[in-house]
Order: sequence, then structure tokens, then C-alpha cells
Amino acid sequence: MESIDVLGCRIDAIDRQGAVARVAELARGVPGSLVVTVGVEMVMYARHDAAFRAIVNGAALNLCDTIGLLIASRVRRGPLRGRVTGVELTADLAARSAEQRDIRLYLLGGRGDTAARAGRVLQGRFPGAIVCGARDGFFAESESDAVAAAIAASGANTLYVGMGSPKQERWFARYGAATGCGVGLGVGGSLDVLAGNVARAPRVVQRLGLEWAYRLAREPRRWRRQLALPRFVLAVVREIATGAGTRRPTV
Repeated sequence: MESIDVLGCRIDAIDRQGAVARVAELARGVPGSLVVTVGVEMVMYARHDAAFRAIVNGAALNLCDTIGLLIASRVRRGPLRGRVTGVELTADLAARSAEQRDIRLYLLGGRGDTAARAGRVLQGRFPGAIVCGARDGFFAESESDAVAAAIAASGANTLYVGMGSPKQERWFARYGAATGCGVGLGVGGSLDVLAGNVARAPRVVQRLGLEWAYRLAREPRRWRRQLALPRFVLAVVREIATGAGTRRPTV
């Protein structure tokens, strides 16, 4: 599998079908493998947080979640050919769970019953999908051991962690092995989308790569977070100008 380095973060070149197959493989393996759905904000955060950057680059699989990373690859004639978003992947894995019964899901994140409702939506869309349990993502650090133990007891082998980045990746990096899940996926706000708390952009907006603008229009308070995008563009231009950033094979 090829990958590209974007501002110090590894992004793997893999399509949705390949990502589902790889996650299923990890689910059957040793507990604790992390899959990161990488976005521009995460890359910019990782530039200034070495510990978080190490978690991302040490993940089993890093997916291109946002259009900015895809464009950065195309400008450099890199290997990325499309996005694999968290929302799409959560649904694709539920579909595989229903068909092949090798994915057993646990949903962790959101407020109140968001994760539980998201699980019911997936089971409704994909009858037979195995959802072993769900709980909210608002708990004290002191409760983490108990949360991980409960996930392990559920029999799940695939964990959706929807706590927002970088919290979700940090939490799984520390407690993933204790959950008993072969793989954990940082899915950000995907549980809110599935549960109906947040509307996803229309398909035409998704195809144009303007989901960020749609979210900003609906949630103007996000404007500070969107400042990461122009900073990202400038940083990528500088990286290209200096010849940094490489295309590389990964195991």
C-alpha cells in the first residue's frame, strides 16, 4: 500500500472497499489497532503536538477524510484517488457485518443516547448487523478502565469512537487493547449524523468537496475551527516549494 506524507502525517492510499477489507482483517487480529479518519484540522493540530502526531503515524490505517488532503496529494501527483469518510465507513462496515457476520460493533461517543440511536439506525439500514453495545462518550478519565472492560465483555471486535479528535485517538491509543477490540476507528461526529442530530450535506455538496462550507453555514460558531483550512493551504504551498513531503510505500 502506498501512502503520502502531508505536513508530517501519513495518509494511506486506499479506497472504501479496500478500507473495509483492511478493517475486517484488523478486527480479527490482536486488540488495539487504530484507524484514523484524517482531516485537515487534525493534520494542523499534529504539526504542533508531537505525541498526537506519533499516535497518527503509528496507526494501522490512516484514511483521507477531507477534500483538502486529497487536493494536496493531487497537486503533488501523489497516490490518493478519493476520500474515505468516517460516515461512509461506519455504514460500509455495518453492511459487511450484516452480510458476513465477521464485524461485531460497539459504538462509543456522543451525548445521551446518541450512540444507541446510531446503532439502531445501522441495524435498521442493514438488518442482521451485529451491534454489541453502545454508550455515551462523556465519562471521567477515572471511569475509562470500567468503560473498556464493559466493551470487552460485550464481545465486540470493532469499536467506533466518536469523541472528537484528538480525544478519541488518544483514548483508544491508551485503552484500545483493554477493550478487546481488534480495531478502533476514530469517527468524529459520524454518530451524531447517523443518529440524526446533525444533517449531512447534500450529495452534490459532498461531491464538490464543500461539506466544510455547508457545516459552517449551518453552524457559524465553527468559524474559528475553519481557520485551519487557509493555514493548511499555506503550509502545503511552502512544503511543495521546499520539496518536502514524500510518496512512500507502507507495510
